[in-house]
Amino acid sequence: MTAPLTTLRILSAQLNPIVGDIKGNLAKAVTTVEAALGQGADLVVFPELFMIGYPPEDLVLKAAAVADCQRAVAALAAKTAGTGLSVIMGTPWQTPEGLHNGVAVLAEGQVQALRFKHELPNYAVFDEKRVFQPGPLPEPVVIGGVRIGLPICEDMWFGRVCAALAQHGAELLIVPNGSPYRRPVSEERLVSARARVRETRLPLLYVNQVGGQDELCFDGGSFALDGDGKCVQTLVNFAESASLSVWHKQGQTWVCTQAERVDQITGLAADYAAMVLSLRDYVNKNGFPGVLLGLSGGIDSALSAAVAADALGADRVRCVMMPSRYTSQGSLDDAADNARRLNIAYDVISIEPAVTAFDQMLQGPFAGTQTGIAEENIQSRSRAVLLMALSNKFGSMVLTTGNKSEMAVGYATLYGDMCGGYNALKDLYKMEVYALARWRNANLCHIGLGASGEVIPPRIIDKAPSAELRENQTDQDSLPPYPALDDMLHGFVEEEAEIEDVIARGHDPAIVRRIQNLLYVAEYKRRQAPPGVKIGTRNFGRDRRYPITNKYRDEL
Repeated sequence: MTAPLTTLRILSAQLNPIVGDIKGNLAKAVTTVEAALGQGADLVVFPELFMIGYPPEDLVLKAAAVADCQRAVAALAAKTAGTGLSVIMGTPWQTPEGLHNGVAVLAEGQVQALRFKHELPNYAVFDEKRVFQPGPLPEPVVIGGVRIGLPICEDMWFGRVCAALAQHGAELLIVPNGSPYRRPVSEERLVSARARVRETRLPLLYVNQVGGQDELCFDGGSFALDGDGKCVQTLVNFAESASLSVWHKQGQTWVCTQAERVDQITGLAADYAAMVLSLRDYVNKNGFPGVLLGLSGGIDSALSAAVAADALGADRVRCVMMPSRYTSQGSLDDAADNARRLNIAYDVISIEPAVTAFDQMLQGPFAGTQTGIAEENIQSRSRAVLLMALSNKFGSMVLTTGNKSEMAVGYATLYGDMCGGYNALKDLYKMEVYALARWRNANLCHIGLGASGEVIPPRIIDKAPSAELRENQTDQDSLPPYPALDDMLHGFVEEEAEIEDVIARGHDPAIVRRIQNLLYVAEYKRRQAPPGVKIGTRNFGRDRRYPITNKYRDEL
């Protein structure tokens, strides 16, 4: 019998899969395994459900897709024959008991062990109980004579899974993850990981997926803790990384003696990187040549253009200024300056001929009525028709530019400024848009491809926001000041606060009631909005699912 290993060289494969691209994900895994062999690794760890991509949602209910994953896992296992290398691969797995979120341990050319996720998350953006069956409390697997516990993602957040592994003799905990980004999550992961280390006295390696998937961004940020909870390895966040850590057994304890430590970004830098990575992957994974957006000279479109240039490079971004009779010369100048600073393609196409035509067409039905929102929305919808025509002709995806504050209260036009394929600002309140614009002017995104310096003209940041759909219009004509609006919305949306608690923040009761009502009645618009990356704690869509028909209102 071969003696158990006393040194473990573990490659943490923080990679970016594509959901449903089983052949592509297998090819990426094979390349990583070959690189691991070149580095003398004993073990390669892939993220949760890597073979199909996370989250697969109802794709795993397609039996053929699960069978293809199991065949791909077998093909990868064959690559380990005669190498001495073991692989931990996340994959869906069908058993007579049901479909599981599992990991397969591959070695000596075969699938040597399987473990299934015990704690299935079913809250916020997660609904794994919809598609998977929970596995039993797991026992360790044996790799090179070493007993290794494999809690899968959510299993790490509950003490009983890791406790059971420790009770059955685990020497080391390795956690494959598909954990998406939101502002406080990196700190929460460390707190949970350290709690498990403290309870079990076992070292822990956390290997997370990276990349954008629809409305989620996986930030990577993989790490390792020694048996005292000290961080001994950190991988870059928001980028792929395959990083080797070396562990030696000293007595009964595994000690990390060599590993990479990278400073991980946080705060506004992390928010911005999440937006960049998510847009990049949405465009590239879906095969679009680039993006197209309306550049109005306002803060939202300016930040959207900056994110697009950082995500795709300036040569894949096209902006169009679409002035009407109400567009100020200042907006024309600011939009042109914005495009020049970003080095992006820029066109000016007036919507006046289209608006005039609609005015003439509707002259009879609108006779005797006051000019108002209907006429204003014609302008917005004319711009949407123009952008979609350019998109259809040249293939670029239309990027919408509305923020969370506007979408919360319905300050957006269906089939107008809401028209498009993706929205990088969807989960940013208005004041967060301003903060990120200032941040981007002072910093470069570490994964960005755009220009340096003040890419957003300061005048755009400083001026009062306006849709410019009528003379001398500003957003504050119909909305409270954005700092107050955002505070109310944060209470209602992020915290599910009661109306009296929002009023207690210092807001006028009548305005709070109005904002609450606007929030509820705009649900039908949000259901028709394009996807956009989750940044905060509670985004519209996956996190917050309110009925469209809803008569409930909080009462004082």
